[in-house]
Amino acid sequence: MAFFKKLLLLIILLAVGIGAVATWAFLRWADTPILQAAPTIEFTIKSGSNIRSASRQLRSAGIPLQPILFEALARVQGKASSLKAGSFELNSEETPRELLQKIVEGKFSLTSLGIIEGWSFKQMRSAVNAHPHIRHDSLTMSDRELMKAIGSEYGHPEGLFFPDTYRFAKNSSDIQVYQLAHQAMLSRLDEVWKRRAENLPYKSPYQALIMASIVEKETGQASERGMIASVFVNRLRVGMLLQTDPTVIYGMGEQFKGNIRKRDLTTDTPYNTYTRAGLPPTPIALPGLESLKAAVNPEPSNAYYFVARGNGTSQFSENLSDHNKAVNKYQR
Repeated sequence: MAFFKKLLLLIILLAVGIGAVATWAFLRWADTPILQAAPTIEFTIKSGSNIRSASRQLRSAGIPLQPILFEALARVQGKASSLKAGSFELNSEETPRELLQKIVEGKFSLTSLGIIEGWSFKQMRSAVNAHPHIRHDSLTMSDRELMKAIGSEYGHPEGLFFPDTYRFAKNSSDIQVYQLAHQAMLSRLDEVWKRRAENLPYKSPYQALIMASIVEKETGQASERGMIASVFVNRLRVGMLLQTDPTVIYGMGEQFKGNIRKRDLTTDTPYNTYTRAGLPPTPIALPGLESLKAAVNPEPSNAYYFVARGNGTSQFSENLSDHNKAVNKYQR
């Protein structure tokens, strides 16, 4: 009888010892870097994945990890049901425990998209469509359908997206990217509108946005934005035609081949500010913050004309006689 008691005790001690060794080995594994000075590995956890399928997805992505151990780690830590779906990166020196925490916290791998001041919405949309790390959900949508999809009250997209560099999770929907840029523009426009000068010839923030887009396209020297805006605001106040080439070019669309001709200036379109008074019906480009500020706080001046000097700057004039002299000097 004593023999069996000793044998049982030995078995128990042996089991405890094995369990202790296994626990030690498991914990050591959990805190040992998965990659030793190896390149980053990108992987995606699909929406709706449980811990078992997620563990298999890691292995399929080329991560040298035993799925059964990773699943056990998640269950032991009580995080098996807290995984986030999305795109991630496993970096060198990261441990299984750190990898699990990254997935639980949703620390997605990021990418970026730069939207340039002065771009048209068509150019922006081409850049979004060409981005390799964006999910293209809007490819078949018209511009109007896209504006509806992002929840905008506007039907025409031009000018309504703020030029900036945006960072977002890889494989994000392009709808989310458009929403980011649209909300950024609405926010900036609201901010500058609250700080606008008195007695501006605009009926709404949207008209200020239209003016800002014209300033963006007409400005060669950044420091002249305020004066460019002043010229056009002064013209609006007295009912003069704006007569700005960028609006004509925008109205020509695909017909513009790089040169604007005299007949183009006399061919009427909704955007031809040589044939129609006031602002065009929509913005003509994506204006940056400085152009927005200039549109609502133009430089105080009596200038009604300007002409390019040929070096990126402009000569401003208060009357037609001086303007014609400037044209003869700098362009003829």
